Amino acid sequence: MSDHSKPPLISVIMPCYNAAPYLDEAVNSVMSQSYPNVELIVIDDGSNDRSVEALERMIEAHPGRIKLLFQQREGPYPARNRGLAQADGSYIAFLDADDWWSSDCLEKLHAALGPSNAVLAYCGWQNIGLQGGRGDPYVPPDYETGDKAETFLRAAAPWPIHAALVRREVVTTIGGFDTHWPSCMDYDLWLRIAVANPIVLVPEVMAFYRHHGSGQITSKQWIQAVNSRLVKKKFVQANPQLVSHFTRDTLKQLIDGGLLRRGYNAYWQRDLTTAWHIFRRSLLVGGWKTGDLKYLIPAFFLPQAAFVRLIGMLDRRRFQ
Repeated sequence: MSDHSKPPLISVIMPCYNAAPYLDEAVNSVMSQSYPNVELIVIDDGSNDRSVEALERMIEAHPGRIKLLFQQREGPYPARNRGLAQADGSYIAFLDADDWWSSDCLEKLHAALGPSNAVLAYCGWQNIGLQGGRGDPYVPPDYETGDKAETFLRAAAPWPIHAALVRREVVTTIGGFDTHWPSCMDYDLWLRIAVANPIVLVPEVMAFYRHHGSGQITSKQWIQAVNSRLVKKKFVQANPQLVSHFTRDTLKQLIDGGLLRRGYNAYWQRDLTTAWHIFRRSLLVGGWKTGDLKYLIPAFFLPQAAFVRLIGMLDRRRFQ
């Protein structure tokens, strides 16, 4: 196939840190895509395992298709921005070094974008390695059918970072990832892209996220919740025309009430460390009602250990 007859290039950006056990599957899922014009840009973030050795072997196996860049422990989002700067594709997708796609993922996402004016296509995903139904395949809703601003402000990230294909000019126009956030940078990116532009759903599960240890699931969920609130506030301040149909009270519930809802989710799952942090913050920022105070006040005035003991004692009494 000549260069003139090839479809537009898709650039896949992959941060990598000590991912040697998973790289073969992740890289092969890119190299074996049915879409015929894909480049892979891997940014090694100072790995001290055999990741670089594995990547060099893969570069030899796929000449001209893999670029390897280096940085030293700057984190995945600076790595993604570094990859964006080196990307030649008209379309961008992100895949972490321990995740993978179905072989037709990029083909179907690209096909959904082709005939439409959408700037981003997204799909369903599956979390591998989680128990209790949390690992079931999931197809998200069609976000274009409702009030998209409300939906995106009410929730956290609407899809994992590797479950979307986006037109490159949109990502570069908004400046890529805002790395001043300590977390929630993908949510910030999708919020800035998706609310202001048309997007399209491919209702199939084609992206797979690997949970391979309890350490991967951060114990700082409360920091993500707090940062998510700040991302929402910044978006609202920067885009008044997109939220002008909301009352002030509605925005308060979407932003500050959203933080409180995440606190309750953690509380009922008995992630009491997360709940304690969020309840304390929620009492200060608002978005609560009088009935919430029975949860917020103990968290605010009790040290974390005492709060956890109190809930444990109440649980024991409930089941006696």
